[in-house]
Amino acid sequence: MTPTLSNQFTWRLLGRHGLQNLALNTLIAVLLWSGSSRQDFDVRWVYSEGIGLSIWLIIELGRFVVDRDSPIGWPRGWRGLALVAFAIVTGLVLGVLIGDAYSHKSSLDRLFASGQSAGALLLMTFAIGGVISYHFYVRGKSVYYQAELERSQRQATEAQLKLLQSQLEPHMLFNTLANLRVLIGLDAKQAQAMLDHLIAYLRATLDASRASSHALAVEFDRLRDYLELMAVRMGPRLQYTLELPDELRAQPVPTLLLQSLVENAIKHGLEPCVAGGHILVRASVQSGRLVLEVSDTGVGLPDAPLQENGFGLTQVRERLVTAYGRDTLILRPHQPTGTLAVITLPTAP
Repeated sequence: MTPTLSNQFTWRLLGRHGLQNLALNTLIAVLLWSGSSRQDFDVRWVYSEGIGLSIWLIIELGRFVVDRDSPIGWPRGWRGLALVAFAIVTGLVLGVLIGDAYSHKSSLDRLFASGQSAGALLLMTFAIGGVISYHFYVRGKSVYYQAELERSQRQATEAQLKLLQSQLEPHMLFNTLANLRVLIGLDAKQAQAMLDHLIAYLRATLDASRASSHALAVEFDRLRDYLELMAVRMGPRLQYTLELPDELRAQPVPTLLLQSLVENAIKHGLEPCVAGGHILVRASVQSGRLVLEVSDTGVGLPDAPLQENGFGLTQVRERLVTAYGRDTLILRPHQPTGTLAVITLPTAP
């Protein structure tokens, strides 16, 4: 959603702008006082603050009335110029009246009785007010464009994640259908059970698979469905354990992040073993970081490192770089046999 003036206002921001204006008015008073000895400093200061704060308050509050839907924090087009002109003239009169009330003098009539003095004061006030207004205008545009840049970057990241996921989902589905085709000729009853698991898996995860991220609990539920699906084909050769502490269930992760690692563990670790093996998927927090581990008791790492081959691992690495800015996947031997894959992520507050 594009920010507007109505949702940019905060009392803290108003106070910060007020303090900045107060300091600038004091500086102007010092400069004017140092160049003339005809007035005491406190009088100069009251006039300066009265004019400066009046102009600032009219602009600061008026912009919410003139163009409250502006995305840049400043009224657009002629309305911004009209507001500045009105604020300067009105603020000048109010400020002089405030100064007169403090000094017990009536300088307004005397000031405007002389066209030269009035013109000089108006010119100086317009110059200072214009510079200050331009500062806030440029600052508002800068904040707006920075927000737009961040929003575009988030959209690009989400699009990249969805692209990678759209490539990964057919990969998983084709592998499962290929296994189902083989199983139909060997054991029709088991093939029917596998098909039932596949239908349930796809139905349960359809909505989640269209998101760029979801809770870790959802990721583990999908892994359980997938492993049950694979257990139909592999039977007792596949054993698995999922360990997810309750306090980590809500932690967000990219969807299908761990499934490729589990697929890898089955394809490269357990399937080459006649006896099969065990897969452990575990989530924990270590040194303030979320650590996700997928280990198996299969044949272990081949001579050609897995991290340099394979569609699934490439997708995991690309998704980590897209979502977090760097690849944190590490593969190493698991003791006494097998492979351990470790992903380290920042924890959400």
